[in-house]
Amino acid sequence: MKTNPKLALAVLNRWEFKGWVICGTALISFAAGSLITARLMHLNQVRADSNRVFELNVYHAVPGKVPALESRFRDASKLLAKHELKVVGYWVPDGDSASDNTFIYMVAHSNWEEAKRNWDAFYADPAFQEYVKSEHAIKLIEKVDETHMRPTDYSSMK
Repeated sequence: MKTNPKLALAVLNRWEFKGWVICGTALISFAAGSLITARLMHLNQVRADSNRVFELNVYHAVPGKVPALESRFRDASKLLAKHELKVVGYWVPDGDSASDNTFIYMVAHSNWEEAKRNWDAFYADPAFQEYVKSEHAIKLIEKVDETHMRPTDYSSMK
């Protein structure tokens, strides 16, 4: 049996060309899909995070009263959660004698409207009113510094 080398070469070249076309098409489709997906994900993330706000509350306690203040917040944390006040964390300074009487906590909100709604509900709660009455009886706090913050576009926490 005799084979035609020109025919064999033509068939081989056609398969090789089709292979490159298929690989190229797959590669371009993958790249385009990845870019579109990344762009859509970024837009959703920016929109979701753009209104988020944080509150930083720094309590300056009566000297020696930070442990009592911590105990109060340990109990009040359940009431805060009940009213959807999402506490990021509670802190006390470590090793800095100038701020021995300091207690810090941060709350995160989806937006200002949610913050106002949740705080209003918290303040109206009879359980919170009990905390206010006990604060007048046992003075724990000298002053509170409250700072409202929004995340920057390069912040890791949004």
